[in-house]
Amino acid sequence: MAAVSDCSPQTATLTCGCIKGNNSFSSMEDQNGDTVGNLNQNIGKPPRDLSSSLHWNSSSWLTEADSHIRIIGLTSLPEEKSEFRPVFRSGSYSDKGPKQYMEDEYICVDNLGENVGPGTNFPSPGAFYGVFDGHGGTDAASFTKKNILKLIIEDSHFPCGLKKAVKSAFAKADHAFADAKALDSSSGTTALTALMLGRMTLIANAGDSRAVLGKRGRAIELSKDHKPNCTSEKLRIEKLGGVIYDGYLNGQLSVARALGDWHIKGSEGSKSPLSSEPELEEILLTEEDEFLILGCDGLWDVMSSQCAVTMVRKELMQHNDPEKCSKALVKEALQRNSCDNLTVVVICFSQDPPPKIQIPRAHRRRSISAEGLDLLKGFLNDI
Repeated sequence: MAAVSDCSPQTATLTCGCIKGNNSFSSMEDQNGDTVGNLNQNIGKPPRDLSSSLHWNSSSWLTEADSHIRIIGLTSLPEEKSEFRPVFRSGSYSDKGPKQYMEDEYICVDNLGENVGPGTNFPSPGAFYGVFDGHGGTDAASFTKKNILKLIIEDSHFPCGLKKAVKSAFAKADHAFADAKALDSSSGTTALTALMLGRMTLIANAGDSRAVLGKRGRAIELSKDHKPNCTSEKLRIEKLGGVIYDGYLNGQLSVARALGDWHIKGSEGSKSPLSSEPELEEILLTEEDEFLILGCDGLWDVMSSQCAVTMVRKELMQHNDPEKCSKALVKEALQRNSCDNLTVVVICFSQDPPPKIQIPRAHRRRSISAEGLDLLKGFLNDI
């Protein structure tokens, strides 16, 4: 799909020599089918500085031993030979907020290997997470939650061509939903996913949910909110014949990218100003990366990314429980009068709580010498 972006993350190529075999996923089923197998699932805008996002270009992909990773484009860093091995654990929390219905969905898979089945070889550990902010009903969000991981893993490019696999899965999910006759194809959903294999994390976003990395107390935004008024989205929309009225795409939708909403997209195969193509951001986790927050826009409407990271870090230092952190963010957003459904997932990369940050004591700098101060004091006394 023809999506234009003003933030073009550099890419990484997998050279892992992986062999894709049969997996344990069944073919896609309807809304009532269990299409992802026995996944371990746990049962929401202030100004932003996207310049802080990480854009890394690695010349090779992770294998079981990640000593072959090399990073180019970051001349300030030496060749990466870190022995850091992430341990994925997560917590989630949802609340319908002031709305009458709950339309959000989410998925948490802390151990991807247990859900893929034998025959598919990829770096370990592996995990998958996603939040899906539905609108116009729950069908699109529910369908995407049930099928997106299956579609990624069954794609012919997985796991050696992750970016192609993820983009293809988003498109396939969108079109499969349109063909699901028992479902309301006019409903829609944003989709934000995080696929983690070894130390590599791939964020895919279509919509206005947001992924924020906690890096030793700093907030690093790994996704961009796809609002119709965003410059790159506005140009893309207008180029494809769409219009924006009062911040709404074609006067109907407050996001520029989403799955579903086929009453806006029209017939399959036609170029629509409403895109289902995700923007991707890839990073290599280090010891400084402590946790990741995935949240629907009900959270970010009332809270900055830095505020959320500060809250989660403080909570983790107190109890080290990502589920309590997710609940704390949702409760805080409700106290700030969020007007939307709220869904938050917090993913930690270590079993230990974040360490205390040692802040160097600032040295007092004098703008005038001690002798000068004495001379000035004497001068003032003589006045």
